[in-house]
Amino acid sequence: MADTVHNTLDPQLNRRGFLKGCTMAAAALGLSETMIPKLVEAAAAAERPRVVWLHFQECTGCTESLLRASHPDLAHLILDVISLDYHETVMAAAGHQAEEILQKTVTEHAGKFILVIEGAIPTKDGGIYCKVGGKTAMDTLAEIGPKAAAIIAIGTCATFGGVQAASPNPTGAVGVMDLISGVPVVNIPGCPPNPMSFLGTVLHYLTFKRLPAMDSLNRPLFAYGRRIHDHCERRPHFDEGRFVEQFGDEFHKAGYCLYKVGCKGPETFSNCPAVRFNDVDVWPVSVGHGCVGCTEPNFWDTMTPFYDRLPMVKIPGTGIIADADSVGTKVLGVTAAAIGIHAAVGIGKRLIKGKGNE
Repeated sequence: MADTVHNTLDPQLNRRGFLKGCTMAAAALGLSETMIPKLVEAAAAAERPRVVWLHFQECTGCTESLLRASHPDLAHLILDVISLDYHETVMAAAGHQAEEILQKTVTEHAGKFILVIEGAIPTKDGGIYCKVGGKTAMDTLAEIGPKAAAIIAIGTCATFGGVQAASPNPTGAVGVMDLISGVPVVNIPGCPPNPMSFLGTVLHYLTFKRLPAMDSLNRPLFAYGRRIHDHCERRPHFDEGRFVEQFGDEFHKAGYCLYKVGCKGPETFSNCPAVRFNDVDVWPVSVGHGCVGCTEPNFWDTMTPFYDRLPMVKIPGTGIIADADSVGTKVLGVTAAAIGIHAAVGIGKRLIKGKGNE
């Protein structure tokens, strides 16, 4: 392979960055080292998949997180792996010229292109609350969605409606899978999601010619198959009953568990603790802010107030992949007397240890 990988969009992606990015994606997908060459071969193929990227009700934060991604050159790698034919935020064309490009791609590559949706789709009053090119988001999705080979809904707005769908949901906002049938839909929730979850999904599709295994919410299991609580670096503090009581206290500074100040990790499925953001290798909990549950449906309603602790019900299961199907949709209805019991046991251990030292 030449020092600079085949790349019509950004020649700055060198061979080392390309291989490192593919290796990271393989790790995120849970593939063995023996599969990395196949992943590299698929990613470096001259025939790149056509991608149409539509924006609806959203803040463009998902696109921004991809374009500003690093560790290493993820934005370059993503743009190198796909042929991004239409994307309102980054394309040079505008107005009628942009719409002509969209129609040309959809017509000439019907059944072969990947459709990426960013943002919720308003359905109330005929969908008038979001229009692009004179068409409502509903009409555009109905026109283009059935012609795609697969749809990737990126971000919590596109997957579950996001903040637009929060009660009372005045525009009738919904996620893509509520309106589309007959075309496979992959949900990559998060506000924003980790770029590696998107890249891993695309590379899996290119390498194996199929979408990754998904849970009952259409989230890829490689990224959303485990509960955050079960692989959080603060979990040992939870087990020992060591909690932050309020932000800024001595326990907060010591890195104790954030459950009591509202962390929603026990009810949230995501790979955030394992696949962190950017080249500084952090995620919200590691820098002292609890998880807000942004990868779960209706989190603006079910996870708020964000700084109140979860109710005392049971933490289900052990955090293995099967649990994502059985409890992933039961937000807050099934989390923790066992949190209370588990925490109480930890506190009891501390008290016993304290007495032993007297």
